Amino acid sequence: MDEALARWLVGPQGADALRLASEQADPSSLAAATALRKHWRPDQAAAALQQAALRRRGRTKFGDLAQALFLTAAGLEQATRAEVARWRAGRFAAAGVSRVVDLGCGVGADALAFLQAGLEVVAVEFDPVTAVFAAANLRSALGCAAVQRGDAQQVAGELLRPDDAVFLDPARRSSRGRSWRVEDLSPPWEFALSLLANRTGAIKAAPGIAHTAIPPDLAATWVSHRGDLVETSLWSGAWEPGARVATLLPAGDELTIPRIPHEAAIGGIGAYLYEPDPAVIRAGGASQLATLLDGWRVAAGIAYLSSDTLVDTPFATGFEVLEVLPFDERVLRAWMRGHDIGTLEIKVRGLDVDPAALRKRLKPAGTGSATLVVTPTGAGARAVVVRRSQAPK
Repeated sequence: MDEALARWLVGPQGADALRLASEQADPSSLAAATALRKHWRPDQAAAALQQAALRRRGRTKFGDLAQALFLTAAGLEQATRAEVARWRAGRFAAAGVSRVVDLGCGVGADALAFLQAGLEVVAVEFDPVTAVFAAANLRSALGCAAVQRGDAQQVAGELLRPDDAVFLDPARRSSRGRSWRVEDLSPPWEFALSLLANRTGAIKAAPGIAHTAIPPDLAATWVSHRGDLVETSLWSGAWEPGARVATLLPAGDELTIPRIPHEAAIGGIGAYLYEPDPAVIRAGGASQLATLLDGWRVAAGIAYLSSDTLVDTPFATGFEVLEVLPFDERVLRAWMRGHDIGTLEIKVRGLDVDPAALRKRLKPAGTGSATLVVTPTGAGARAVVVRRSQAPK
């Protein structure tokens, strides 16, 4: 799509095409294309139908708001989920920020949240089509149409005032496709880090970013949203320097990891087993959580925790341990036959085991259901039969 077609799409004629496209059962079908081509050129019909398809996909991130947004495939893939963007905007507002320069705003998901939090926003986007869509998104939501076309490296110096905050969500694509390496980010990683010196700011990074890539003087938050690990945020100004935090949204629960984390004890399988939230695991907080649970790790380097007491925590899923079996497929098949298991959930950490392939080999065929946790322990690999538990209120 070129810029002219993008401007048509966000205009009044595009709105008519989008209404018809949204009514199609399958925007990718020949029938949908035929219906729209009766009224608009093939490229216009294709653009409207693609937008209808992207909006349906966008409901996962944006909810009902997706139906009013203009999206690109790459922009939707990288865009921040609405609740995560609101959380970030709240952190900026709580830090006393009044104006944010969003360098590389994409389709405007974070800029929109900044505006909703009452902040002034200067949005910058390099790609011309994405910039047109971002301006339309901000204008339709809050009457703000100011999206500046430009390269973040070239315009940052002239846009950033001394008291401004800065936000960057570097593009994570290279010529080889989607990339998680900081060397492939655009704008470059070192440039993004340099902007956080002596000002409040944040960089949105990949959830799996290596700890070694995070400067020790910046705070880092690993963010999970409804159980999905979605990003790592690097911060200056809004957190204590060097803080390492697991943040769980939408509730906003936070687990702060000590600067010098201790290692939890290693023990056997107790009465309860805990699977930490992925943000806790990536933040390196499993041992810290074990202390809160009065528990231990079941094996060195393995995130599964155990204790003899059920503790209600937002930072992990707790399971009651029903049986502990050796990890032997013959033993497991016999156990399943004896318990008439037909529906089997398998969780695995620390072993080269494909849960789907293992389930197929075990051939569940009964009427009952079970959950198996397969994990290394100090006594060898074990298959732990568990049941999800809730601590007493």
